[in-house]
Amino acid sequence: MRRHHEGRGEGRGDRRGRGAARSATALAVVLALAAALAGCGSDSAEESADEEVALRLVAPEYGDSAKTSSKGYWKRVVASFEKGHPGTTVDVEVHPWRTVDKVLARQVAAGNAPDLAISGTYASYAADGRLYRADDLLSIGTQADFLPPLARAGEMQRVQYGMPFAASTRLLFYNRDLFEEAGLTPPKTWDGVRGAAEALKKRDVPYPYALPLGPEEAQAETLNWLLSGGSGYTDDLGSYTLDSPENVETVGWLKKELVGEGLTGPTPPGELDRADAYAAFAKGRVGMVNGHPSLMRAAERSGVRYGVAPVPGRTEDAGATLGVTDWMIGFRQAGHPEEAGAFLDHVYSEKNVLAFTRAHDLLPVTHTASDTLTAAPGDTTLRRFLAELPEARLYPSEKTSWPELSTRIKSGLADAVAPGGSPKAVLSRLQRHAAAYENPQAGNG
Repeated sequence: MRRHHEGRGEGRGDRRGRGAARSATALAVVLALAAALAGCGSDSAEESADEEVALRLVAPEYGDSAKTSSKGYWKRVVASFEKGHPGTTVDVEVHPWRTVDKVLARQVAAGNAPDLAISGTYASYAADGRLYRADDLLSIGTQADFLPPLARAGEMQRVQYGMPFAASTRLLFYNRDLFEEAGLTPPKTWDGVRGAAEALKKRDVPYPYALPLGPEEAQAETLNWLLSGGSGYTDDLGSYTLDSPENVETVGWLKKELVGEGLTGPTPPGELDRADAYAAFAKGRVGMVNGHPSLMRAAERSGVRYGVAPVPGRTEDAGATLGVTDWMIGFRQAGHPEEAGAFLDHVYSEKNVLAFTRAHDLLPVTHTASDTLTAAPGDTTLRRFLAELPEARLYPSEKTSWPELSTRIKSGLADAVAPGGSPKAVLSRLQRHAAAYENPQAGNG
């Protein structure tokens, strides 16, 4: 039976305590209605039973062409769901990733929130009381199937609002042909990265190491490096630590040892977006780049021989790797938790999770799909990404301050590695912004 909370503050124990009184009241109401309806037709009851529910889902586009568009995946998922759930229809709006969160925010602000959405954030909507809890929607089995690190990252004050939908980790991609020609092996440390980049530069490789700190996804590349340096955006207690000594040293190393030595290519890091770095790798112009699973398909399509290795650290096996997940969220406004929950149970079935994973080279978010993927004879490289997930560090998505801070990082972090830039000054400025977003009363110093 589906678990459903009538209100945000009411728990299952409260409801059980009132169960007997409600049963007696319900019985009296049923008898009274039966008597009242005995002398009249049952048209109203039939109309209620036949009432259709139309769900709406706002989703991002994960494909990179008409052939790989997410629209095909959702068409199949919706068709199979509607076949087994007469009376409920699902309309899926697919928007580009660069605009989907803005579209969603406009719809919510206009009082037209969808039933469900896939977004890069959930905390602000949850803090405003707009979202259902995960256990308002999901069956017990579906909620328990989420991988624990991803489920925990979807919690605010130990209540899960964000349901992981798609996940990825990062590995170091390297061009096998370029490495073999230069007599190189995959680097395990920062010094190894610098040495390999120097050798590739001598062989006129345009981007010995591609460092995408452009506004598309600078927050990801940055966190990858901060984690490999032993720190990150937050400490173990969840407090922001952008200007920690370890982070200052990490960004200082990037500025001096890679960017300053001309090892990151002709495009300044602050102008190089992830998509451009991946496209250059697929053309054989990049020696090394931190990448997520989708880069595999792009390289294979263009015939580039690539290898993957753990993200190098300050020392071997130092730090953790970046994990990213997108969030499925359910809005309370439409008021269809049972129907929305049934659809989500269908979406999170092993078959559909694996279909999405293999269609877009992303990682499954459930135990059942992960176990199947791990045991399958194929998908060997994808399994390497999956192996990184248990220890991966995710963005602080539970913080309402994170979206604004992420925007600041995208637009400002590259200044730290630019000529004349100061890593300490830039990270200290970002730390002040983080503190101000966490405590708006303190101002934005």
